[in-house]
Amino acid sequence: MKHITTHPIKKSDLGFHGNLFGGKCLSWVDSAGAAFSAEVCDTPRMVTKLIDKCIFNKPAREGQLLKIYGSVESVGTTSLTVRLEARSHNVYNGKQNLILSTNMVFVRIDEQGDAIPISDRVREKYDKNISPEGLEEIEKLRAKYVINKEELKKYKNSKK
Repeated sequence: MKHITTHPIKKSDLGFHGNLFGGKCLSWVDSAGAAFSAEVCDTPRMVTKLIDKCIFNKPAREGQLLKIYGSVESVGTTSLTVRLEARSHNVYNGKQNLILSTNMVFVRIDEQGDAIPISDRVREKYDKNISPEGLEEIEKLRAKYVINKEELKKYKNSKK
């Protein structure tokens, strides 16, 4: 799993029993998941569609760090499913405990808020059935046969 972000747990983040408030933790996990999905899909237009059941395993305490990790589970046509874990980190001994784990689905949207496809390049990168060698071959073919915006503009200008 990839480390996404770290939050220090402060007194203002605590609930009645002196533990990290669950809603605060969920907020941080949702934000981290959105940032991670935007990074994976190379677009800032990713929105939360679904938060799967959240399992709170242990409490986190003031003075600890909350580290959030993520990994891509699957890529659909317009959506990305990510596995997220929040772990408390003891700054004195480095020990980490799993606080929360969940799967979340994020959807790529356009300016009007409608779902739009995630790029083929992203889907290919995270398709578990394509080998690293296969990805390299796809990228070589794409570089050879796909025209980028600058090349298309030059071509159009040369025809005037």
